[in-house]
Amino acid sequence: MPPRSRAPDPGRTGGARETLPFRDPDLPVAARVDDLLGRLTLDEKIGLLHQYQAPIPRLDIGRFKTGTEALHGLAWTTDVHADGAVRTAKATVFPQSVGLGATWDPALMKQVGAVVGDEARGYNSENPDVWGLQLWAPVVNLLRDPRWGRNEEGYSEDPLLTGLLATAYGRGMRGDDPEHLKTAPVLKHYLANNNEYKRTETSSSLSPRNKKEYYEVPFKMPISNEAVTGIMTAYNKVNGRPATVTPDAAGLVRSWTDETLFNVTDAGGPNNLIGSQNYFSDLPAADAATIKAGVDSFTVDDTKSSITIGAVKEALDRKLLTEADIDEAVGHILNIRMRLGEFDPDGGPYAGITMKTVNSPEHRALARKAAVEQMVLLKNEKKALPVASGGKVAVVGPLSDTLYTDWYSGALPYEVTPLDGVRARAGAENVTTSEGVDRIALKDVRTGEYVAGGTGADGAVLKTGPTTPDATTQFDVFDWGQGIVTLRSVANGKTVGRHNWGSNLSNSQAQPNGWFVQEMFELEQQSDGNHLLRYAGYENPADAYVRVLDDGTLALAAKADATPFAKDVVSSGTESAVAAAKQADTAVVVVGSMPFINGREDHDRTTMDLAEGQLELIKAVRKANPNTVVVVENSYPTTLTWAEANVPAILWTSHAGAETGNALADVLFGDENPSGKLPQTWYRSAEQLPSILDYDVIDSDRTYLYFEGDPLYEFGYGLSYTTFEYGEPKLSRRSMSADGTIEVTVPVTNTGKRAGEEVVQLYTHQRKSRVKQPVKELRDFAKVALEPGGTERVKLEIKASDLAFWDVTRNKWTVERAHHDVLIGSSSGDIRERAKINVRGERIPARDLSEPTRAADFDDHDGIVLVDETKTDGDAVGGAANGWIEFAGVDLGRSTGEITARVAGTEAATIDVRLDGPDGPRIGTLAVPSTGGIYTYREITADLRRTGGRHDVYLVFDGETRLSDITLK
Repeated sequence: MPPRSRAPDPGRTGGARETLPFRDPDLPVAARVDDLLGRLTLDEKIGLLHQYQAPIPRLDIGRFKTGTEALHGLAWTTDVHADGAVRTAKATVFPQSVGLGATWDPALMKQVGAVVGDEARGYNSENPDVWGLQLWAPVVNLLRDPRWGRNEEGYSEDPLLTGLLATAYGRGMRGDDPEHLKTAPVLKHYLANNNEYKRTETSSSLSPRNKKEYYEVPFKMPISNEAVTGIMTAYNKVNGRPATVTPDAAGLVRSWTDETLFNVTDAGGPNNLIGSQNYFSDLPAADAATIKAGVDSFTVDDTKSSITIGAVKEALDRKLLTEADIDEAVGHILNIRMRLGEFDPDGGPYAGITMKTVNSPEHRALARKAAVEQMVLLKNEKKALPVASGGKVAVVGPLSDTLYTDWYSGALPYEVTPLDGVRARAGAENVTTSEGVDRIALKDVRTGEYVAGGTGADGAVLKTGPTTPDATTQFDVFDWGQGIVTLRSVANGKTVGRHNWGSNLSNSQAQPNGWFVQEMFELEQQSDGNHLLRYAGYENPADAYVRVLDDGTLALAAKADATPFAKDVVSSGTESAVAAAKQADTAVVVVGSMPFINGREDHDRTTMDLAEGQLELIKAVRKANPNTVVVVENSYPTTLTWAEANVPAILWTSHAGAETGNALADVLFGDENPSGKLPQTWYRSAEQLPSILDYDVIDSDRTYLYFEGDPLYEFGYGLSYTTFEYGEPKLSRRSMSADGTIEVTVPVTNTGKRAGEEVVQLYTHQRKSRVKQPVKELRDFAKVALEPGGTERVKLEIKASDLAFWDVTRNKWTVERAHHDVLIGSSSGDIRERAKINVRGERIPARDLSEPTRAADFDDHDGIVLVDETKTDGDAVGGAANGWIEFAGVDLGRSTGEITARVAGTEAATIDVRLDGPDGPRIGTLAVPSTGGIYTYREITADLRRTGGRHDVYLVFDGETRLSDITLK
């Protein structure tokens, strides 16, 4: 145990810095932490549990702030000196995470992470109070559903690909010094956090196989490889228990590494425990449970740490916590601060990094390289790409001359738009352009006066007045789908939104932004042809329509008071784009999403379609110029069915940062050969998807692992300007034991006329199994660069341990005796070569229910959810009428005559015991009483009709009850 708190050390400041043991870098970190922990008073230790850790002047210890955002570049932080106001970095912005996922390039990811770590250090060198070195990145939540609003934040739907990329990114951020951390990366968000709809209230129901084989994997890999330094708990519940108090934080997660981890809550998570989740009666109980669960720091109440401090002190007074619990959490915090070099006399090996590194030429070059590598060529019919040099090019579309950042992005230090990039490459004289958006004027039909905006850089409150549609009264209408538009004022190029949170509107924003996006509108056409202007901002005020007041200013009002406007189309975006396209040899249409509008944190998507107006623009340009290339710049799979059927070439990119335009031109003109591969399945329609709230990827056939339908583009898909031929693979052996490894060598040849990179992908499929196995699963991949005619013998690996699945009959990883197909190809759907291997694993014995068996360890289910057995630990089955669970292949011996079950609930119910199907023969019924509470368990028994042999046993519920475990005797 570390030393307990001592009395304050008077006078130990200033010159004492190098004499105290905790400041001696030659001592082991653990000894230094113990020394410092022992010098702190209890109050001082409690002051370290909040996001804004208090300084300790008597020991010359400064303030420490957790959580600088660094998802795809140094992004933003909050300022303790300004009540937590957001401070945005102007640093290197890399492609969005889903774009980085499309690179399939861990080596590149480590380089990107290293740049992010350096730039974080640079900002920290100027203001350590604000720019803390605990970085909240990467996000490793798997992209199981493309409608998730935060799809842009993750890497892939595949756990292996996500885990490898996250490990590389984390390793780059933390640095390679064996003793010190450049920065302290934290993984987000543990666990199974993939819906924004009621995200603090919904529960992700995870069976053991789903949890172990899918959701845990991308967290475990970076932690076990010592690439990151902690987790952030998620907002949602997992099996009924808020993730803020997941026992995994203290147990399972820390078991994955010998390093000390420093875990944090998500912002506001602790308050949800007594708010939307109503899980604890008061904050002291909630905070005590959070600490005991293994979470060390509270991200809550902005800068007001006193609330957490008071709650923790009350928890100590009520004996909900002990000082040892506080010491445990603070010890974790101090360990990371120590390894960051904070207490070294010289600040450690990374202390010399300064602001000079931020946005350096080398970092710009890497951003361009990353932006190129993440682009995915989806279609290239008749070699429409690359664009021939010397020809005329039209660059049109709503994203052709702008770059958008997202919620977790830093500010762009400079901008190269698609138009900029093409002009620089082709010459301005060879480029025609149009954003393809309508320019309109809105006229108050009652007065005949037009709405006008301010001409200055800061805009002005919108007001009617002019009677002719001059430049001050004109607005460009950007269509983001489902009726939502943004209005950019021609007067100053700024976007219209609410003015300073008031009811007025102004043209003052560079782009839609902020937590509550206040720049969204809908033009509702009325039966008389006029329009009402509906405010569609994220905060949903009661008065959501626009009214012209007596003084001419525009203000929000009730629909009944809304002013009717005539919409005058000053110029047609489609006509303008078509005119530009007709003058060109090639038309490039740049369409896509606005990251603050088309789904983001707190907002899921309800459609994956392109905005209706954008699709119509593509159709018109394609009709005008058959040689049309569509560039889709967005953050999620899109249902491009019309474009796939009708457009010669399609290229996808994420919102890829300041270098987007240069990278796009590099690929369009063939200076770079596209090599990106899709990191998730692109479906033909949302009808191919189950509910976004269904987290059972196995049972619901989610992701490429289990999906058996026909996708638009499969996982791992991406074309090149060259072609690759795969030769017959050579396996080091055809059979291996449960702890063996097989090396697969496959010759890959560039059979085209230009250099290119290919991602060689190896999948396996287990032919027979006790359980449902994936259709195929990625086991290894390699990105190889080949000159024309060049061949490389690509070495890939299959470990028997990677073929293991979670055996719920014995609660362990199991390598089953089985034959496996080895599938090697250019994507999950483009398999070029096959082989077969034999794995000498074990045969899983018949299931034995004669000992207590967790109900949650079922083999199959329907109509039930998994719930929390207690508030601290364990899972149970939450049954409902007509729901059932199955235990497959149970050995009932010569006869089974009794069932015992632990149940809880507030209502009486029954559970039928049936054989070989939910409608099979009933051999007994458990009469479940009300136990008085959902956590009050009672053991009940029932006689069974004596039955022997091997059967599938079904428990069929009639009514709501909780089932913890069962025993058949």
